[in-house]
Amino acid sequence: MSRTLRVDAPWQLSTLDQTLLPFEVREIRLGTAEQCHEAITAMRVRGAPLIGAVGAFGLAMALRQDASDEGLARLARWMSDARPTAVNLSWAVERVRRVAAASEGSVRAERAWAEAQHLCDEDAECNRQIGEHGASLLGALRRSDPARPLQILTHCNAGRIATVEHGTALAPVYRLHQAGVPVHVWVDETRPRNQGAALTAWELAQAGVPHTVIVDNAGGLLMMRGRIDAVITGCDRVAANGDVANKIGTYLKALAAADNGIPFYVACPLSTVDPGTADGAAIAVEERSAREVTHLRGQLADGRVAEIRLVPEGAAALNPGFDITPGRLVTALITERGPAPASPEGLRGIFPEGFAIPSALRPEGAPT
Repeated sequence: MSRTLRVDAPWQLSTLDQTLLPFEVREIRLGTAEQCHEAITAMRVRGAPLIGAVGAFGLAMALRQDASDEGLARLARWMSDARPTAVNLSWAVERVRRVAAASEGSVRAERAWAEAQHLCDEDAECNRQIGEHGASLLGALRRSDPARPLQILTHCNAGRIATVEHGTALAPVYRLHQAGVPVHVWVDETRPRNQGAALTAWELAQAGVPHTVIVDNAGGLLMMRGRIDAVITGCDRVAANGDVANKIGTYLKALAAADNGIPFYVACPLSTVDPGTADGAAIAVEERSAREVTHLRGQLADGRVAEIRLVPEGAAALNPGFDITPGRLVTALITERGPAPASPEGLRGIFPEGFAIPSALRPEGAPT
C-alpha cells in the first residue's frame, strides 16, 4: 500500500481529499501552514494519526515565515487547536515544537520538517506492528470451520487513509487478508458523516476485503445472532484510566459486545494515550455543525453528487463528534507494544519507562 501522506517535492505534501470520497478520488497539495490547518478543520484529512502528521508538517511550514520564539509558541497553539479531541494533533505539534525550540532560528523550519518526517516513519511502523498484534488476537477467534470467514465489526474509519500507512483498526484485517485468512468486515455506516459507509467501504474494496455496510443500529442484532466474532475500533484519545474517546456510537457497540460476550478491541498507538487526562469525563468532546445531522451528501441517479435535507426545516440537531467508552468495556488496547488492559495498571505495563509518554515527547506540564 502506498502512504496516505507523501512528500512529493520540497515543502509540498500530497494526500487524498477525504471529503470527496467515495464518489471522487482527488489528491490535494498542501504547501502552506494555512492549507494544512484548513485541511484539518474541514476534515479533508481526518483520523487521529493523520491529522497529527499534517499538523506537524504544518508547523514546520509556518516556521518558514516566523521562526522567532514568540512565533513558534503562537503557531504551535494555533495548529494544535485545529481539532480538540484527538490527542495526536497536540502530541505531534508539541514534539515538533520542542525540536524547533532546541534549534537556532535559522534552521528551525528545516529541523521541524525533518522531525515531522521521522514522525511519519514511526507512525507507519507503529501501525504495522498493531496489525501484527491484532491479527494474532483476531486469528485466535477463528472457529473450527476453516472455510468460515472471521466476522469483524468496525465503526467509523480507522484504516489506511486515517493514518500515514496501514491503518489502526483495519491493520489487523489487512494482515489477515494478506495471509490468506478468510475475513469479512461488517461496516457501520457511522452517521452523521457516514465515514464507515463512505471511507471504510471504499478502502476495503480497494484492498479486495469482503465487507458489508450496515446501519449503525444493526450491530447489536448481529451480535445477538452469532454473526460477529469481534469488534475492533480505533481511538482518538485514551485517558490515564483506560477510558477511550472515539467516534460517536462506539460506546453503544461496546455495550452490545459486552452483553453478548464478544471481544471489543481498540487499536491504540501509544501516541494516543494521554496521561494528562485522568478519565473520560475530562476529555473535551468536539461538537460539530448541526448540518452534518440535518443534511446528507450522496450521489444522485444521474451521477451528480448533491446534498439533501433529511429533517423538517428549522428542526434543531445536536452533533457531538465523539463519545467515551469506559475502559471496563474494552477487552484490550492493541498497541504497537502488544495488547494491554484498558486500565491504569495495563497502561503502566506497556510503558516500561514509566506510565507516561516518554519525556522527549510529553507535552510540558503533563504528569508522569
